[in-house]
Amino acid sequence: MSFSKESVSVAMAYVGVLVGAGLSSGQDLLQYFLSFGEIGLVGVVVLGLLNIVFGCIIVTLGSHYQSNNHQEVLEQIAHPVIQRIIDIALVVSCFAVGFVMVAGAGANLQQQFGLPSWLGALLCSVLIAVIAFMDFDKITRVLGVFTPIIVVMILVATGYTFWGKSYDFTLLDEVSRTMRPAMPNVYLAVINYFALCVMNGVSMAFVLGGSVVRIGDAEKGGALGGAIIGVIVGSASLALFANLDKVKDVEIPMLTLVNQIHPVFAVIYAVVIFALIFNTAFSLYYATARRFAGSNVSKMRKILIGIVALGYVCSFGGFSQLVAWMYPLLGYMGILLLVVLAVAWVQERENIIREKFLRRKMIRLLFRKYDEDMEFQAEHKRLFHKLGEMSVADTKQLTRDIKSYAKEIVENTEDLQEYARENLSLAVDKGGK
Repeated sequence: MSFSKESVSVAMAYVGVLVGAGLSSGQDLLQYFLSFGEIGLVGVVVLGLLNIVFGCIIVTLGSHYQSNNHQEVLEQIAHPVIQRIIDIALVVSCFAVGFVMVAGAGANLQQQFGLPSWLGALLCSVLIAVIAFMDFDKITRVLGVFTPIIVVMILVATGYTFWGKSYDFTLLDEVSRTMRPAMPNVYLAVINYFALCVMNGVSMAFVLGGSVVRIGDAEKGGALGGAIIGVIVGSASLALFANLDKVKDVEIPMLTLVNQIHPVFAVIYAVVIFALIFNTAFSLYYATARRFAGSNVSKMRKILIGIVALGYVCSFGGFSQLVAWMYPLLGYMGILLLVVLAVAWVQERENIIREKFLRRKMIRLLFRKYDEDMEFQAEHKRLFHKLGEMSVADTKQLTRDIKSYAKEIVENTEDLQEYARENLSLAVDKGGK
Protein backbone atom coordinates (compact mmCIF):
# COMPACT_ATOMS: atom_id res chain seq x y z
CA MET A 1 0.00 0.00 0.00
CA SER A 2 1.42 3.37 -1.03
CA PHE A 3 0.82 6.59 0.88
CA SER A 4 0.54 9.96 -0.81
CA LYS A 5 1.98 13.14 0.68
CA GLU A 6 -1.58 14.14 1.58
CA SER A 7 -2.34 10.88 3.42
CA VAL A 8 0.92 11.12 5.42
CA SER A 9 0.07 14.72 6.32
CA VAL A 10 -3.39 13.60 7.46
CA ALA A 11 -1.84 10.81 9.54
CA MET A 12 0.51 13.22 11.34
CA ALA A 13 -2.32 15.65 12.05
CA TYR A 14 -4.52 12.81 13.35
CA VAL A 15 -1.74 11.70 15.70
CA GLY A 16 -1.58 15.30 16.95
CA VAL A 17 -5.32 15.28 17.63
CA LEU A 18 -5.33 11.99 19.59
CA VAL A 19 -1.91 12.02 21.29
CA GLY A 20 -1.97 14.64 23.96
CA ALA A 21 -1.39 15.21 27.62
CA GLY A 22 -3.17 12.04 28.80
CA LEU A 23 -0.86 9.63 27.00
CA SER A 24 2.30 11.61 27.70
CA SER A 25 1.63 11.52 31.46
CA GLY A 26 1.10 7.75 31.48
CA GLN A 27 -1.46 7.89 34.31
CA ASP A 28 -4.35 6.69 32.13
CA LEU A 29 -2.31 3.75 30.74
CA LEU A 30 -1.41 2.81 34.31
CA GLN A 31 -4.99 2.73 35.57
CA TYR A 32 -6.70 1.30 32.49
CA PHE A 33 -4.22 -1.35 31.33
CA LEU A 34 -1.07 -1.93 33.38
CA SER A 35 -3.06 -2.46 36.58
CA PHE A 36 -4.22 -5.75 34.97
CA GLY A 37 -0.65 -6.98 34.54
CA GLU A 38 0.54 -8.83 31.43
CA ILE A 39 -3.01 -9.25 30.08
CA GLY A 40 -3.22 -5.46 30.12
CA LEU A 41 -0.49 -5.36 27.47
CA VAL A 42 -2.73 -7.52 25.25
CA GLY A 43 -5.42 -4.91 25.81
CA VAL A 44 -2.98 -2.25 24.59
CA VAL A 45 -2.51 -4.22 21.34
CA VAL A 46 -6.29 -4.37 20.84
CA LEU A 47 -6.42 -0.64 21.55
CA GLY A 48 -3.91 -0.11 18.73
CA LEU A 49 -6.07 -2.13 16.31
CA LEU A 50 -9.16 -0.10 17.27
CA ASN A 51 -7.19 3.09 16.58
CA ILE A 52 -6.44 1.87 13.05
CA VAL A 53 -10.04 0.88 12.28
CA PHE A 54 -11.77 3.92 13.76
CA GLY A 55 -9.04 6.29 12.62
CA CYS A 56 -9.97 5.26 9.09
CA ILE A 57 -13.72 5.52 9.79
CA ILE A 58 -13.71 8.94 11.48
CA VAL A 59 -11.42 10.77 9.05
CA THR A 60 -13.19 9.17 6.06
CA LEU A 61 -16.63 10.26 7.25
CA GLY A 62 -15.28 13.79 7.73
CA SER A 63 -13.94 13.78 4.16
CA HIS A 64 -17.11 12.20 2.75
CA TYR A 65 -19.32 14.97 4.15
CA GLN A 66 -16.61 17.68 3.86
CA SER A 67 -17.46 18.68 7.43
CA ASN A 68 -16.52 21.89 9.19
CA ASN A 69 -17.68 20.65 12.62
CA HIS A 70 -18.88 17.43 14.26
CA GLN A 71 -22.53 18.45 14.07
CA GLU A 72 -22.47 18.37 10.25
CA VAL A 73 -21.49 14.70 10.31
CA LEU A 74 -23.79 13.69 13.19
CA GLU A 75 -26.77 15.22 11.37
CA GLN A 76 -26.11 12.81 8.50
CA ILE A 77 -25.43 9.61 10.45
CA ALA A 78 -27.52 9.74 13.62
CA HIS A 79 -31.18 10.11 14.66
CA PRO A 80 -31.99 13.61 16.05
CA VAL A 81 -32.42 12.20 19.57
CA ILE A 82 -29.07 10.37 19.38
CA GLN A 83 -27.50 13.55 17.96
CA ARG A 84 -28.69 15.50 20.98
CA ILE A 85 -27.39 12.91 23.45
CA ILE A 86 -23.96 12.78 21.78
CA ASP A 87 -23.81 16.59 21.55
CA ILE A 88 -24.45 16.88 25.30
CA ALA A 89 -21.93 14.10 25.98
CA LEU A 90 -19.27 15.91 23.91
CA VAL A 91 -19.85 19.17 25.83
CA VAL A 92 -19.63 17.39 29.20
CA SER A 93 -16.54 15.49 28.04
CA CYS A 94 -14.78 18.66 26.86
CA PHE A 95 -15.31 20.39 30.20
CA ALA A 96 -14.50 17.35 32.36
CA VAL A 97 -11.31 16.37 30.55
CA GLY A 98 -10.38 20.06 30.53
CA PHE A 99 -10.30 20.34 34.33
CA VAL A 100 -8.62 16.92 34.63
CA MET A 101 -5.88 18.34 32.39
CA VAL A 102 -5.57 21.40 34.64
CA ALA A 103 -5.13 19.07 37.61
CA GLY A 104 -2.48 17.25 35.58
CA ALA A 105 -0.63 20.54 35.02
CA GLY A 106 -0.43 21.03 38.77
CA ALA A 107 0.70 17.43 39.38
CA ASN A 108 3.34 17.71 36.65
CA LEU A 109 4.99 20.85 38.04
CA GLN A 110 4.76 19.56 41.60
CA GLN A 111 6.45 16.25 40.77
CA GLN A 112 9.28 17.75 38.72
CA PHE A 113 9.85 21.17 40.31
CA GLY A 114 8.30 20.85 43.76
CA LEU A 115 5.70 23.59 43.19
CA PRO A 116 2.38 23.27 45.05
CA SER A 117 -0.15 21.51 42.80
CA TRP A 118 -2.67 24.35 43.24
CA LEU A 119 -0.10 26.83 41.91
CA GLY A 120 0.66 24.78 38.77
CA ALA A 121 -3.07 24.39 38.10
CA LEU A 122 -3.59 28.14 38.66
CA LEU A 123 -0.74 28.99 36.25
CA CYS A 124 -2.30 26.78 33.56
CA SER A 125 -5.76 28.30 34.17
CA VAL A 126 -4.49 31.90 33.99
CA LEU A 127 -2.63 31.15 30.76
CA ILE A 128 -5.82 29.74 29.24
CA ALA A 129 -7.77 32.88 30.16
CA VAL A 130 -5.03 35.17 28.79
CA ILE A 131 -4.66 33.27 25.51
CA ALA A 132 -8.42 33.62 24.97
CA PHE A 133 -7.71 37.29 24.18
CA MET A 134 -4.88 36.51 21.75
CA ASP A 135 -4.63 34.89 18.30
CA PHE A 136 -5.54 31.28 19.03
CA ASP A 137 -4.45 29.98 15.62
CA LYS A 138 -0.91 31.33 16.02
CA ILE A 139 -0.59 29.91 19.52
CA THR A 140 -1.81 26.43 18.52
CA ARG A 141 0.56 26.38 15.52
CA VAL A 142 3.46 26.99 17.90
CA LEU A 143 2.22 24.41 20.40
CA GLY A 144 1.69 21.91 17.57
CA VAL A 145 5.44 21.31 17.40
CA PHE A 146 5.33 19.66 20.84
CA THR A 147 3.40 16.62 19.57
CA PRO A 148 6.23 15.13 17.46
CA ILE A 149 8.68 16.06 20.25
CA ILE A 150 6.73 14.08 22.87
CA VAL A 151 6.41 11.12 20.48
CA VAL A 152 10.19 11.04 19.95
CA MET A 153 10.82 11.40 23.69
CA ILE A 154 8.48 8.49 24.52
CA LEU A 155 10.25 6.29 21.96
CA VAL A 156 13.65 7.33 23.38
CA ALA A 157 12.46 6.49 26.91
CA THR A 158 11.26 3.07 25.74
CA GLY A 159 14.54 2.38 23.94
CA TYR A 160 16.52 3.37 27.04
CA THR A 161 14.33 1.13 29.22
CA PHE A 162 15.06 -2.03 27.24
CA TRP A 163 18.53 -1.39 25.77
CA GLY A 164 20.80 -4.05 27.27
CA LYS A 165 18.39 -4.72 30.16
CA SER A 166 16.05 -7.53 31.16
CA TYR A 167 13.03 -7.58 33.46
CA ASP A 168 11.14 -10.17 35.49
CA PHE A 169 7.68 -9.79 33.97
CA THR A 170 6.25 -12.44 36.32
CA LEU A 171 7.28 -10.34 39.32
CA LEU A 172 5.93 -7.18 37.67
CA ASP A 173 2.65 -9.01 37.04
CA GLU A 174 2.43 -9.62 40.81
CA VAL A 175 3.13 -5.91 41.44
CA SER A 176 0.17 -5.02 39.22
CA ARG A 177 -2.16 -6.93 41.57
CA THR A 178 -1.47 -4.34 44.28
CA MET A 179 -2.99 -1.63 42.04
CA ARG A 180 -6.63 -0.65 41.67
CA PRO A 181 -7.81 -0.84 38.02
CA ALA A 182 -10.09 1.82 36.58
CA MET A 183 -12.42 -0.85 35.17
CA PRO A 184 -13.67 -4.31 36.30
CA ASN A 185 -11.84 -6.18 33.51
CA VAL A 186 -9.40 -5.51 30.67
CA TYR A 187 -12.00 -6.06 27.94
CA LEU A 188 -14.22 -3.29 29.24
CA ALA A 189 -11.11 -1.17 29.87
CA VAL A 190 -10.16 -1.32 26.17
CA ILE A 191 -13.62 -0.27 24.97
CA ASN A 192 -14.11 2.35 27.67
CA TYR A 193 -10.71 3.98 27.22
CA PHE A 194 -10.90 4.00 23.45
CA ALA A 195 -14.41 5.50 23.60
CA LEU A 196 -13.00 8.22 25.86
CA CYS A 197 -10.20 8.96 23.37
CA VAL A 198 -12.70 9.21 20.52
CA MET A 199 -14.91 11.53 22.57
CA ASN A 200 -11.96 13.86 23.05
CA GLY A 201 -10.72 13.78 19.47
CA VAL A 202 -13.71 13.16 17.20
CA SER A 203 -14.67 16.81 16.67
CA MET A 204 -11.21 17.83 15.45
CA ALA A 205 -10.80 14.55 13.51
CA PHE A 206 -14.03 15.22 11.60
CA VAL A 207 -12.78 18.70 10.72
CA LEU A 208 -9.43 17.23 9.69
CA GLY A 209 -11.20 14.79 7.38
CA GLY A 210 -13.32 17.61 6.00
CA SER A 211 -10.16 19.36 4.79
CA VAL A 212 -9.24 16.35 2.58
CA VAL A 213 -10.76 16.23 -0.93
CA ARG A 214 -9.63 12.71 -1.85
CA ILE A 215 -11.56 10.18 0.25
CA GLY A 216 -8.87 7.54 -0.36
CA ASP A 217 -6.26 9.85 1.16
CA ALA A 218 -8.52 10.29 4.19
CA GLU A 219 -8.94 6.51 4.56
CA LYS A 220 -5.22 5.79 4.36
CA GLY A 221 -4.28 8.81 6.48
CA GLY A 222 -6.69 7.88 9.26
CA ALA A 223 -5.53 4.24 9.27
CA LEU A 224 -1.82 5.21 9.22
CA GLY A 225 -2.36 7.75 12.00
CA GLY A 226 -4.14 5.09 14.07
CA ALA A 227 -1.25 2.67 13.50
CA ILE A 228 1.30 5.27 14.63
CA ILE A 229 -0.77 5.93 17.77
CA GLY A 230 -0.83 2.17 18.41
CA VAL A 231 2.97 2.01 18.23
CA ILE A 232 3.33 4.99 20.59
CA VAL A 233 0.84 3.63 23.13
CA GLY A 234 2.45 0.19 22.95
CA SER A 235 5.94 1.63 23.48
CA ALA A 236 4.89 3.77 26.44
CA SER A 237 3.00 0.85 28.02
CA LEU A 238 5.97 -1.52 27.76
CA ALA A 239 8.31 1.06 29.28
CA LEU A 240 5.93 1.77 32.15
CA PHE A 241 5.25 -1.91 32.81
CA ALA A 242 8.98 -2.62 33.01
CA ASN A 243 9.19 0.03 35.75
CA LEU A 244 5.83 -0.71 37.37
CA ASP A 245 7.31 -1.10 40.85
CA LYS A 246 8.73 2.44 40.61
CA VAL A 247 5.84 4.28 38.92
CA LYS A 248 2.65 2.65 40.23
CA ASP A 249 2.03 5.24 42.95
CA VAL A 250 3.18 8.47 41.26
CA GLU A 251 0.98 11.10 39.60
CA ILE A 252 2.98 11.42 36.36
CA PRO A 253 4.50 7.94 35.74
CA MET A 254 6.32 8.85 32.51
CA LEU A 255 8.08 11.71 34.28
CA THR A 256 9.49 9.28 36.85
CA LEU A 257 10.70 7.08 34.00
CA VAL A 258 12.48 9.86 32.07
CA ASN A 259 14.15 11.10 35.27
CA GLN A 260 16.13 7.84 35.20
CA ILE A 261 17.62 8.83 31.83
CA HIS A 262 18.94 12.31 32.70
CA PRO A 263 17.68 15.25 34.83
CA VAL A 264 17.85 17.65 31.86
CA PHE A 265 15.84 15.21 29.73
CA ALA A 266 13.24 15.08 32.51
CA VAL A 267 13.02 18.88 32.74
CA ILE A 268 12.44 19.13 28.99
CA TYR A 269 9.83 16.36 29.22
CA ALA A 270 8.03 18.17 32.04
CA VAL A 271 7.93 21.41 30.03
CA VAL A 272 6.62 19.58 26.95
CA ILE A 273 3.93 17.83 29.03
CA PHE A 274 2.86 21.20 30.46
CA ALA A 275 2.63 22.63 26.93
CA LEU A 276 0.54 19.66 25.77
CA ILE A 277 -1.70 19.89 28.85
CA PHE A 278 -2.22 23.60 28.25
CA ASN A 279 -2.96 23.03 24.55
CA THR A 280 -5.42 20.21 25.33
CA ALA A 281 -7.19 22.10 28.12
CA PHE A 282 -7.43 25.31 26.10
CA SER A 283 -8.78 23.49 23.03
CA LEU A 284 -11.41 21.67 25.09
CA TYR A 285 -12.51 24.77 27.01
CA TYR A 286 -12.50 26.80 23.79
CA ALA A 287 -14.69 24.23 22.04
CA THR A 288 -17.13 24.26 24.97
CA ALA A 289 -17.33 28.07 25.00
CA ARG A 290 -17.83 28.20 21.21
CA ARG A 291 -20.63 25.64 21.50
CA PHE A 292 -22.64 28.10 23.61
CA ALA A 293 -21.44 31.43 22.19
CA GLY A 294 -21.40 30.61 18.48
CA SER A 295 -19.50 33.21 16.48
CA ASN A 296 -19.87 35.93 19.17
CA VAL A 297 -16.22 36.35 20.23
CA SER A 298 -16.95 38.64 23.18
CA LYS A 299 -19.54 36.23 24.58
CA MET A 300 -17.21 33.29 23.96
CA ARG A 301 -14.42 34.90 25.99
CA LYS A 302 -16.73 35.62 28.93
CA ILE A 303 -18.04 32.04 28.92
CA LEU A 304 -14.51 30.65 28.63
CA ILE A 305 -13.31 32.64 31.63
CA GLY A 306 -16.27 31.30 33.63
CA ILE A 307 -15.44 27.75 32.52
CA VAL A 308 -11.78 28.26 33.47
CA ALA A 309 -12.73 29.45 36.97
CA LEU A 310 -15.12 26.52 37.52
CA GLY A 311 -12.60 24.09 36.07
CA TYR A 312 -9.89 25.33 38.43
CA VAL A 313 -12.13 24.61 41.43
CA CYS A 314 -12.93 21.13 40.07
CA SER A 315 -9.22 20.40 39.53
CA PHE A 316 -8.67 20.21 43.30
CA GLY A 317 -9.91 16.62 43.16
CA GLY A 318 -6.35 15.54 42.31
CA PHE A 319 -5.07 14.29 38.97
CA SER A 320 -4.94 10.52 39.53
CA GLN A 321 -8.21 10.56 41.49
CA LEU A 322 -9.97 12.53 38.74
CA VAL A 323 -8.67 10.12 36.08
CA ALA A 324 -9.99 7.20 38.14
CA TRP A 325 -13.47 8.72 38.56
CA MET A 326 -14.13 10.90 35.51
CA TYR A 327 -12.53 8.93 32.67
CA PRO A 328 -14.61 5.73 33.07
CA LEU A 329 -17.82 7.79 33.20
CA LEU A 330 -16.90 9.68 30.04
CA GLY A 331 -15.84 6.43 28.39
CA TYR A 332 -19.29 4.92 28.94
CA MET A 333 -20.81 8.02 27.34
CA GLY A 334 -18.47 7.59 24.36
CA ILE A 335 -19.51 3.98 23.66
CA LEU A 336 -22.74 5.27 22.09
CA LEU A 337 -20.64 7.39 19.72
CA LEU A 338 -18.55 4.35 18.71
CA VAL A 339 -21.72 2.41 17.89
CA VAL A 340 -23.07 5.29 15.78
CA LEU A 341 -19.78 5.58 13.88
CA ALA A 342 -19.55 1.82 13.22
CA VAL A 343 -23.17 1.60 12.00
CA ALA A 344 -22.70 4.67 9.78
CA TRP A 345 -19.57 3.14 8.24
CA VAL A 346 -21.45 -0.05 7.31
CA GLN A 347 -24.54 1.76 6.03
CA GLU A 348 -22.67 4.44 4.07
CA ARG A 349 -19.92 2.24 2.61
CA GLU A 350 -21.43 2.04 -0.89
CA ASN A 351 -22.17 5.77 -0.90
CA ILE A 352 -18.61 6.53 0.20
CA ILE A 353 -17.20 4.44 -2.66
CA ARG A 354 -19.54 6.17 -5.11
CA GLU A 355 -18.48 9.58 -3.79
CA LYS A 356 -14.81 8.60 -4.08
CA PHE A 357 -15.14 7.88 -7.80
CA LEU A 358 -17.35 10.92 -8.39
CA ARG A 359 -14.55 13.17 -7.11
CA ARG A 360 -11.98 11.33 -9.20
CA LYS A 361 -14.08 12.02 -12.29
CA MET A 362 -14.28 15.71 -11.39
CA ILE A 363 -10.50 15.96 -11.00
CA ARG A 364 -9.89 14.13 -14.28
CA LEU A 365 -12.29 16.50 -16.07
CA LEU A 366 -10.33 19.50 -14.82
CA PHE A 367 -7.09 17.93 -16.06
CA ARG A 368 -8.51 18.25 -19.60
CA LYS A 369 -8.56 22.01 -19.06
CA TYR A 370 -4.81 22.11 -18.43
CA ASP A 371 -3.57 19.31 -20.76
CA GLU A 372 -2.50 20.54 -24.20
CA ASP A 373 -3.27 17.11 -25.72
CA MET A 374 -6.89 17.17 -24.55
CA GLU A 375 -9.91 19.42 -24.91
CA PHE A 376 -12.13 20.97 -22.26
CA GLN A 377 -15.42 21.74 -23.94
CA ALA A 378 -18.79 22.99 -22.75
CA GLU A 379 -20.04 19.44 -22.27
CA HIS A 380 -17.14 18.70 -19.92
CA LYS A 381 -17.89 21.84 -17.91
CA ARG A 382 -21.57 20.84 -17.65
CA LEU A 383 -20.62 17.34 -16.52
CA PHE A 384 -18.22 18.77 -13.91
CA HIS A 385 -20.98 20.89 -12.36
CA LYS A 386 -23.50 18.03 -12.60
CA LEU A 387 -21.15 15.74 -10.68
CA GLY A 388 -20.72 18.47 -8.08
CA GLU A 389 -24.49 18.65 -7.62
CA MET A 390 -24.65 14.86 -7.26
CA SER A 391 -22.13 14.91 -4.40
CA VAL A 392 -23.26 14.43 -0.80
CA ALA A 393 -21.02 17.37 0.18
CA ASP A 394 -21.84 21.06 -0.27
CA THR A 395 -21.59 21.66 -4.03
CA LYS A 396 -19.97 25.10 -3.97
CA GLN A 397 -17.42 24.16 -1.33
CA LEU A 398 -16.55 20.87 -3.02
CA THR A 399 -16.06 22.40 -6.49
CA ARG A 400 -13.81 25.10 -5.00
CA ASP A 401 -11.75 22.50 -3.14
CA ILE A 402 -11.43 20.24 -6.17
CA LYS A 403 -10.38 23.14 -8.41
CA SER A 404 -7.73 24.11 -5.86
CA TYR A 405 -6.57 20.49 -5.54
CA ALA A 406 -6.39 19.96 -9.31
CA LYS A 407 -4.45 23.19 -9.78
CA GLU A 408 -1.87 22.08 -7.21
CA ILE A 409 -1.46 18.72 -9.01
CA VAL A 410 -1.06 20.48 -12.37
CA GLU A 411 1.67 22.75 -11.00
CA ASN A 412 3.67 19.78 -9.68
CA THR A 413 3.08 17.16 -12.39
CA GLU A 414 4.54 16.94 -15.89
CA ASP A 415 2.37 14.15 -17.34
CA LEU A 416 -1.25 14.56 -16.19
CA GLN A 417 -2.52 11.55 -18.13
CA GLU A 418 0.00 9.27 -16.46
CA TYR A 419 -0.86 10.74 -13.06
CA ALA A 420 -4.55 10.09 -13.74
CA ARG A 421 -3.89 6.47 -14.72
CA GLU A 422 -1.82 5.80 -11.61
CA ASN A 423 -3.78 7.81 -9.03
CA LEU A 424 -7.28 8.43 -10.35
CA SER A 425 -8.35 5.00 -11.59
CA LEU A 426 -12.05 4.66 -12.28
CA ALA A 427 -11.94 0.86 -12.04
CA VAL A 428 -13.83 -0.02 -8.84
CA ASP A 429 -11.96 -3.27 -8.22
CA LYS A 430 -8.57 -1.54 -8.08
CA GLY A 431 -9.27 0.46 -4.96
CA GLY A 432 -6.49 3.02 -4.65
CA LYS A 433 -6.77 6.58 -3.45
